[in-house]
Amino acid sequence: MAIAIVQHIRRMRGGAQSHLMRAADGHFYVVKFQNNPQHLRVLSNEWLGGKLAERLGLPAPACEIVEVGEWLIRKTPDLHMQLAGKQVACRSGLHFGSRFVVSPMEGQVLDYLPESLLAESRVRNLEAFAGALAFDKWLCNADGRQVVYWRRGRERKYAIAMVDQGHCFNDGEWIFPDSPLRGVFGSNEVYSRIVNWASFQPWLSRIENFTEKEIWKLSETAPPEWYDAAWDAMQALVSKLIQRQSRVRELIDAFRTSSRAPFPRWSESSPAQSHVAGTTQ
Repeated sequence: MAIAIVQHIRRMRGGAQSHLMRAADGHFYVVKFQNNPQHLRVLSNEWLGGKLAERLGLPAPACEIVEVGEWLIRKTPDLHMQLAGKQVACRSGLHFGSRFVVSPMEGQVLDYLPESLLAESRVRNLEAFAGALAFDKWLCNADGRQVVYWRRGRERKYAIAMVDQGHCFNDGEWIFPDSPLRGVFGSNEVYSRIVNWASFQPWLSRIENFTEKEIWKLSETAPPEWYDAAWDAMQALVSKLIQRQSRVRELIDAFRTSSRAPFPRWSESSPAQSHVAGTTQ
């Protein structure tokens, strides 16, 4: 059942022209609308990507189907999109909501941390970047990995949260044009602790052992209006995603041996040993 949106807070930065809104459950959500300027399917991408990240144990915000009513849109002038130089009202109906990682009254959220702070271990779950890399290679994230950094009250360390899964599956195209430097974070510093395949656990093994049944089940929970009820396209997407489970190590390795040289502490081992090490943890 969709969660009703009751209040508009502010517009957010970004190409999807999302809005921060408060819902009837008391939580704040970053809402992406069906008539966003990127593509209708980014809502399905966000939904399926968010649910898969949750099952993998990655630090991604909770995602919900939210409903924005016509009355709220009419009474809120800021609820509009800039499309082709024109102002167009946000569409009413069911939209994607990514829960704000911490209430604005309880903590701080940053879009960026200097590399020097990452080097000083000011992020308490920095190892999750390895899991995010495996995830993004599996889903063919066409964008660089986006995160926010958050902390509550007077906490000294930040935590990362993976945001913006909308560019997975190559945006609205639902194809997988793999490239070594796609879907990676902009700084190598976050990968400095990766030393071998064990550094990608437990996320890599969870990807490889995800059951087909569960992936199909998750895809069926996306509202059909988020992909124009194109059932054949959704089935083809999920089938391809299942086929790619066995290719994630290959895709990570292409990044490892790329010109970025992202893992300076990597200790080489045989492919057979690497695979066994990854699937028994």
